[in-house]
Amino acid sequence: MRIEKIAILDEIVARVKDSEYCFIVNYGGVSVAQLSKLRAELRKVESRLLVVKNSYLAKVAKEKGWSDDVNAMLAGPTAVVIGKGEPTAVAKAIMAFVKDSAGKASVKGADYDSKIVDAAMVEALSKVPGKNELRATLLMLFKEPATRLARVLSEKAKKGGEAAPAAEEAAPAAEAPAEAPAAE
Repeated sequence: MRIEKIAILDEIVARVKDSEYCFIVNYGGVSVAQLSKLRAELRKVESRLLVVKNSYLAKVAKEKGWSDDVNAMLAGPTAVVIGKGEPTAVAKAIMAFVKDSAGKASVKGADYDSKIVDAAMVEALSKVPGKNELRATLLMLFKEPATRLARVLSEKAKKGGEAAPAAEEAAPAAEAPAEAPAAE
């Protein structure tokens, strides 16, 4: 192998190893504009798309210890999406790209959570709420009991404020001692 190719392969291996995930995508038949749009979306979520020769990716798979299932994914035009961003956001961007490509692009699989997963798993991952959505939901769940308690206390205070004058009016009559008849 020539020195230039060895350098390229070493760089690809290093980038994939440093990445928290690696999505494998078939980009065949899509326009440059569509790929550019995907790259822009991926930059927003701290990821990037690399077009990689299948032979290089096979060597990366061997270096990373991926199962032989990856070899079946290495046919046709292949790109990898790597990064350290939120994997659900990356999966959503990839699935939107696949949908916009009108059937030209597809997901082949991914190295996610140290496991090789198929395209169906990537699609399922794209439907999971992202970190920000989960945080918002969690905050709403934490906030709800406090909001309900404040609402109940507020209603009790209003009802208690209205009932207090009526209780004060009834209290003097109840407190007045009844005069006992004099015993003769």
